Amino acid sequence: MSINKSTATESSGLVITQKKFISKVKVGLLAALFGCIGAQWWYLGRPRAWMVTAIGLILIAASAYAPVWWENPAFFLLFIPIVAGFIEAIVLCLMSDARFDARYNPGLVRTNPSGWGPVLVAGFTLLIGTVALMFGIAVIVIYVWTALGWLDGFDLSSD
Repeated sequence: MSINKSTATESSGLVITQKKFISKVKVGLLAALFGCIGAQWWYLGRPRAWMVTAIGLILIAASAYAPVWWENPAFFLLFIPIVAGFIEAIVLCLMSDARFDARYNPGLVRTNPSGWGPVLVAGFTLLIGTVALMFGIAVIVIYVWTALGWLDGFDLSSD
């Protein structure tokens, strides 16, 4: 499934294409840190990775051009690929080695078990993802309550 390839030359001069081993830690970090632009999709060789990247970059650019970036609807739409990246990082890191290798490293043999690396990446992702999701929900709730008039009379500005 992956397009990450390395080549090796036999003594007869024939070039044999061999897939590179896909690391759970690397794909988990890519999904956690750059999931909003689909970096893990490129690493895994998934089709239409360019679409995820294009949507993420468009939403980032649209958020950056707002006077207050967190008040822009594009910023809230950007939470969808961000949270999806966090979820995918956790799922990929906590997937069993046998299942991960069957899906992303077919025909390759894992020399050592993945160990604590993927578990630590999943824990880091869960911590950061939870904080980001709570921030997003809090900002949305404040805007909804303000629009409904429930916060009339409260001063929410930080002076």
